[in-house]
Amino acid sequence: MTDEHPAPADAVDSVLVALADPTRRQLLELLAAQGEATATTLAERLPVSRQAVVKHLAVLDAAGLVSGGRVGREVRYAVRPAALDATARWMAALAAAWDRRLADIKRVAEAREREAGRSQGA
Repeated sequence: MTDEHPAPADAVDSVLVALADPTRRQLLELLAAQGEATATTLAERLPVSRQAVVKHLAVLDAAGLVSGGRVGREVRYAVRPAALDATARWMAALAAAWDRRLADIKRVAEAREREAGRSQGA
């Protein structure tokens, strides 16, 4: 639907906001399982109206998670994995940075513990 591509930080923010809603996560799961589907088909599988599905799909589209293409009179939606991949890479980098920080804290704590043990033994 939109051809806008937000800046990297904004893209991650958009993806996280979009994924915060359980209905949108369900829509992504359904689309991933089916390959592509219309809003009507998706609404049949969810406890929300077709109009609500269209609104959720618009949020997913704005985040770059789905795209919609016209086939005759229908708009068929499909998952676009690039935004999810970019967000997963960002999360992995964040997790690695925290792992390094925690390893540094552990190293400092263990060094102080060894020093304290030596000073008590002297």
